Amino acid sequence: MAERIFLSAPHLTGGEMGYIQQAFDDNWIGPLGPHVEAFEAQLVDIVGKKRAVALSSGTSAIHLALRTLGVERGDLVLASSFTFVGSVAPLRDMGAEPWFVDSNEETWNMDPELLADAVDQAVAQGRKPKAAIVVDIVGQCADYDPILEICNAAGIPIIEDAAEALGATYKGHPAGSFGKVSILSFNGNKILTTSTGGAFLSDEDDLVDEAFFLATQARDPAPHYEHSTTGYNYRMSSLLAAFGRAQLESLEERVEIRRAIFERYEAALGGLAGISFMPEAGFGRSNRWLTALTIDPAEFGRSASDVMGVLAEHNIESRPVWKPMHMQPVFAGAPRTGGAVSERLFAQGLCLPSGSALRPDQQDRVIELVAELALA
Repeated sequence: MAERIFLSAPHLTGGEMGYIQQAFDDNWIGPLGPHVEAFEAQLVDIVGKKRAVALSSGTSAIHLALRTLGVERGDLVLASSFTFVGSVAPLRDMGAEPWFVDSNEETWNMDPELLADAVDQAVAQGRKPKAAIVVDIVGQCADYDPILEICNAAGIPIIEDAAEALGATYKGHPAGSFGKVSILSFNGNKILTTSTGGAFLSDEDDLVDEAFFLATQARDPAPHYEHSTTGYNYRMSSLLAAFGRAQLESLEERVEIRRAIFERYEAALGGLAGISFMPEAGFGRSNRWLTALTIDPAEFGRSASDVMGVLAEHNIESRPVWKPMHMQPVFAGAPRTGGAVSERLFAQGLCLPSGSALRPDQQDRVIELVAELALA
């Protein structure tokens, strides 16, 4: 069996064990302490928000964002349809209702024109949305100038889901800096990892204070355990934060490596009939978290699913792009605006191995197999 090539394997810097050993030496291994605080401070410096709370996952950060913004059962929340389920799963648990908004072809992110239509339709129905979850998809920021104009005019706070986009920029500003609340993810396949983890970021002290309170089991100030509301065990371990501190030190290098991997794929495969790579919007820089492309089977002669199957036969991991949320059984019947773009991207989309630890010879194997299929 040929060597396994993963889609986006964790990339270790070599400095992780030093920070982890320091946590052991100091006996700070719980969910609080100097490593967590230092990790949060690094995130604040990179993203440009005032404060951060390191958490157990990006999904927990979405949940806390919704709670701190006052979303309750029956409330309507606008959301990108073309995303991973973690962006919107907490809505179902909270009893809130998503209204999904399609992407545009230029960015693969939420279409501002469709967002404006969705806001108008919802308000006309007497259901002003309580918030909007805008996702920075596959490493690229959404088009925030028009999105912010639309939402600010309607009084709708934005939750920026930058889980896939740390290190990306929009008009010179970092991903994660645009939401009233922004969230990050440090899952094992992200551009940097704490094995599992996430973060809640905001400029508003009251929101950050409430997020911290809820993430630490909502314990009221008292000598005993007093609870006036329910909270969660969502805080990040000090060991994981120590690991993340080393990872953050190489963020820019990781972005450059992933961008170079994308460019090499595009140079080798972009001229093949039927293959189109995810465009980079002129307003910013993608971190190219994953190299994503579409395959038109009528032109290429094989479908994206066919290509994924052949790669799997050679022990190479690839995957489809996200199945839109409006197509997911769990959200059947949810209102939506548009849908054709994200449906096409799902039908034709494919993500190739893209991790910053990917070797050139491994990438050559992927390129050769895809190119051979085009000639078959």
